[in-house]
Amino acid sequence: MLDFSGPYQYVLSTQRWQCSTMISYSLKCDNDHTFDSWFASADAFDKLSGADMVTCNICGSTKVQKAIMAPRVSTGKAAETTPLMAPDDHTARAIQEMRKKIEANSDYVGKNFAAEARKMHLGDAPERSIYGEAKPEEAKSLIEDGINVVPLPFMPNRKTN
Repeated sequence: MLDFSGPYQYVLSTQRWQCSTMISYSLKCDNDHTFDSWFASADAFDKLSGADMVTCNICGSTKVQKAIMAPRVSTGKAAETTPLMAPDDHTARAIQEMRKKIEANSDYVGKNFAAEARKMHLGDAPERSIYGEAKPEEAKSLIEDGINVVPLPFMPNRKTN
């Protein structure tokens, strides 16, 4: 089990993936929480749900069903302008609050994240909370070297150091 309590806890992954066709469902758990999620197909949702692999992103319940809705399908031909989560969604608000706290209490080091985290770990730079961008292989190397990092669920606002 990894311990993410260290001062080097912030890292962003720049890895992205694309799929040619996706479908978004509005879902509802047995605790009446509603949320949206994307699936490769209707069959993919059915298989994942049948294996209890679809969970409520608020309470973690695996008793999730499709809510009444008109499904959105992305063909990959035009850019989606609709966010994956509505702004008033509990998870979106929690991510926004996390972002505010991280940006207020940490130094943004941009693409120098891996090098700066390693310098702090070795004692070559003063310890402080930082966040920035790292390639997946850089983050993996930091973790293997005992440097505690965690991916963030958002991209940085800043483009320069």
